[in-house]
Amino acid sequence: MSIWALLQGFGLGASLIIPIGAQNAYVLNQGIKRNHHLATATICSVCDVIFISLGIFGGGALLSSNETLLTTVTVGGILFLLFYGSLSLRSALKPQNDEEQAQQVTARGRRAVILGALAVTVLNPHLYLDTVVILGSIGGQFEGSDRIAFAIGTIFASFAWFYTLSIGAAKLGPTLSKPNVKRGIDLAVAAMMLFIATHLANGLWIQYGA
Repeated sequence: MSIWALLQGFGLGASLIIPIGAQNAYVLNQGIKRNHHLATATICSVCDVIFISLGIFGGGALLSSNETLLTTVTVGGILFLLFYGSLSLRSALKPQNDEEQAQQVTARGRRAVILGALAVTVLNPHLYLDTVVILGSIGGQFEGSDRIAFAIGTIFASFAWFYTLSIGAAKLGPTLSKPNVKRGIDLAVAAMMLFIATHLANGLWIQYGA
């Protein structure tokens, strides 16, 4: 097993996972609230393991060659990003005191948090494009044990990042949960979701537009 292939996988995996996206925003928010944040990090990491493995060991070629499937995933992702962004915007614009925020945290049980983590993962088109298509196409160039090493590297990057983000947000929770800071985070998340959705929609317009 090549250490170089493993390091390549870790570096590339980190470069695709670390930039802010729907998964990261959700993990960050759950960490700030300390609301089943480790379960959230675990769900996102395990899902990445599944999709990274599918991509590297054959699924990437299937998705990238199936235009209808890729378009369906993209449209679903746009709708999801708009919905999630609207929730963040509403949260940012709604005046809240510390007591109301605490009530919101206790209102979300483990099941709701896990379902939310699955939603931001499975309904996120960037997950398929990054883990299945991009990592799959690059990982598919390796042979034998080197391909396995590359996959392990990318998987390790996912676990390392999501747990670091989750635990770090939990430790900084008292600071990050202050009304003004939380409002800024919500506004940034809403703007990011809208930007990504617009970018994806523009790509579809170029592809299928008049």
